[in-house]
Amino acid sequence: MDGVRWAFRCGSWAPTRSEWTLAARCVQPEEKERIGQFVFAKDAKSAMAGRLLIRKLVCEKMGFAWDGFRLERTARGKPFLPRTSSTPGVPHWNFNVSHQGDYAVLAAEAGRQVGVDVMKTSRPGSSSVQEFFRIMNRQFTDLEWTNIRKAGSDWDQLDMFYRHWTLKESFIKAIGTGLGFDLQRVEFHISPNQMREGQVYQLTRMYLDNEEEDWTFEESLLDKDHHVAVALGKPDINTSEGEAGTVCEAPPLSFTLLSFSDLVSKATPLLEEDPAYWERFQSKKEAPSRQSEQQ
Repeated sequence: MDGVRWAFRCGSWAPTRSEWTLAARCVQPEEKERIGQFVFAKDAKSAMAGRLLIRKLVCEKMGFAWDGFRLERTARGKPFLPRTSSTPGVPHWNFNVSHQGDYAVLAAEAGRQVGVDVMKTSRPGSSSVQEFFRIMNRQFTDLEWTNIRKAGSDWDQLDMFYRHWTLKESFIKAIGTGLGFDLQRVEFHISPNQMREGQVYQLTRMYLDNEEEDWTFEESLLDKDHHVAVALGKPDINTSEGEAGTVCEAPPLSFTLLSFSDLVSKATPLLEEDPAYWERFQSKKEAPSRQSEQQ
């Protein structure tokens, strides 16, 4: 069964009144409230897109009506669809969302652990690149730092840093461990060193406590500045067997860029229209001053 890889470019989304009020009507009440509490419009747009991506997935892949299910959150805040909501005959889907930089992304698989992370390569705000690396020193192993520092210019080193970061975060999100996990336990052997837009790579290997793990990592560039990594656990036998009973590894999937119309194509409003919600959104500054200056 095919997985799902969707991306929505929040950074270039300037919602109209009708778009934002429709979006707000199509998420659960507590989600609408949480999104409304963001100080900056950039964060509110990213969070809204993430929730719409999940509801679209549940409708299109699990067979639910938009208003026919309720999403819950784990103790660590990860959204999930309770198993009691499963439709008979439809396999259980695992999904994960991430939003950073200009994008919100979703990755989903049937019967397989999945985590996704997206990061935009950008210069540190108040320190040099090397000082930033010194502060982040404990997040990577000696081998990983060697690969980061030999990447070339400061910008190339930053780019390799964020590539490693997305890989680590995608794995942490897939296993649901959270902030308590020691990132130095995980070491990535990067391949290839250079990636091109439009390609999906699966050659990077992960070592956990110095032992190679049977995980697959899909790496790609959404654009020249945005790395995205998808961590995939071993497939369940029931969802991955070929005709001869052997496990078949599906080819890597590219991210499909969605429009706002795509996001809400299956939507049914859950709430009444709230004009004040639009007014509050309009009053928000797009992003902190430092972020605005970098873009």
